[in-house]
Amino acid sequence: MPTAQDPKRLVGALVNGVKVMRYLAHSSDMVGVNQVARDLSLNPSTAYNILRTLVHERMAVFEPTTKTYGPGPAVADLVNGSLHSIDQRRLIRPHLQQIADKHHITVALWRRDPDEHAVLIDSVESAAAVRIRLDVGQRLPLYIGAMGRCFAAHAGYDKAGLKAKFSQLRWEGRLSFERYYREVEAARETGVAVDENCFERGVTSVAAAILDGSGEAVMAISAIGIAARNTGGKLIALGGDVRAAAARASRAIGGRTA
Repeated sequence: MPTAQDPKRLVGALVNGVKVMRYLAHSSDMVGVNQVARDLSLNPSTAYNILRTLVHERMAVFEPTTKTYGPGPAVADLVNGSLHSIDQRRLIRPHLQQIADKHHITVALWRRDPDEHAVLIDSVESAAAVRIRLDVGQRLPLYIGAMGRCFAAHAGYDKAGLKAKFSQLRWEGRLSFERYYREVEAARETGVAVDENCFERGVTSVAAAILDGSGEAVMAISAIGIAARNTGGKLIALGGDVRAAAARASRAIGGRTA
């Protein structure tokens, strides 16, 4: 039975694309199609199509006068973006851990992606016997849940625009747009949002946005737990701690207060 490392299970076109990217990154000079094809044992038309695709995706640049290629700016963007995310997680994780330990709850760090999704980039669990577990890397629609209300509060949509976004969301519990809109407005005013039994039945989440230096919501902290255990005064205290953690993170990454 083939394993995950079996070459038969690899995507040939992607393997060749990575080979070309690596080749360009280690070349001291700009190189032509025929040289790439020869050095990597590729068909010249295959090499040309890969290079043309890489140029389109800004992973390579093309010099028309010499008809040669070199590494593109998006390669550096990927590396710098990855390192930046790691640094941000290191800065923010202690705040997540503090909330998790104090409130016996799971605390998540979400990053806003350009395609209007939120990506989970870190998660801290408490030592509680029964707790919610999240998988780093999972993606959710940007405007869903408590986290989504926070992102919506900073998105700049008018009521009609937000209603169009709301219509694309799917909730387990009952939630009207008018209620959602009021809660987004409240999140804008108070800096914290709550979702009780709407995104998922039996689950309560409390969230606050992390702002960059320009005041844009780039990340969010959300505390997620069993609804029955997080009510009344406990919910208010949790909201205050999540908001304070987001404010500290905002100052750390951009000098702003959430």
